[in-house]
Amino acid sequence: MIDRVVTSGTFSLDGGTWDVDNNVWLVGDARSVIVIDAAHSAEKIAERVGGRTVTAIVCTHAHNDHINAASALSELTGAPILLHPADQVLWEMEYGDAVPYTPLEDGQRLAAGGVELQVIHTPGHAPGAVCLYAPELCAVFTGDTLFQGGPGATGRSFSSRETLVESIRTRLLPLPKETVVHTGHGDSTTIGAESSSF
Repeated sequence: MIDRVVTSGTFSLDGGTWDVDNNVWLVGDARSVIVIDAAHSAEKIAERVGGRTVTAIVCTHAHNDHINAASALSELTGAPILLHPADQVLWEMEYGDAVPYTPLEDGQRLAAGGVELQVIHTPGHAPGAVCLYAPELCAVFTGDTLFQGGPGATGRSFSSRETLVESIRTRLLPLPKETVVHTGHGDSTTIGAESSSF
């Protein structure tokens, strides 16, 4: 039901560039999947998808390292790209107005392979950051909102630590403590393990 591809590349913002490894999550079954955060290598992601249908490419936010393979993967698979429109300014830094996406909304429900993902808007790391909660799998995909060890970074443009902490406290910590947190970088954790940080 949940598969991970780790891709490597760079993250650039505010005049700096850093090497990063990204978690790309595939959620679904043997027939269809949703791809979460198409990072760095459309070919590597498509190889893991195999013969399955990609029903959507969902961006947890629009920092370039989470979206820079989305356009190419969309071309390879025919799948639409989904992003919260509050991240339009970040999206334009990577694609200008050349690549369209379908707007995501808080509370929206997405499905692939019998798995439902609930969209939770969690601004702070980026204005349009979202998490994707799969209650049947007891899992939440948090992008860069919540990591093992605490909240995501907020020291760059369009971010706010106060907003991020409020998002985590009000939108994520109420989830069941055993919920597994699958992050945009690094190892997974649980809601219960991270609740002590807040």
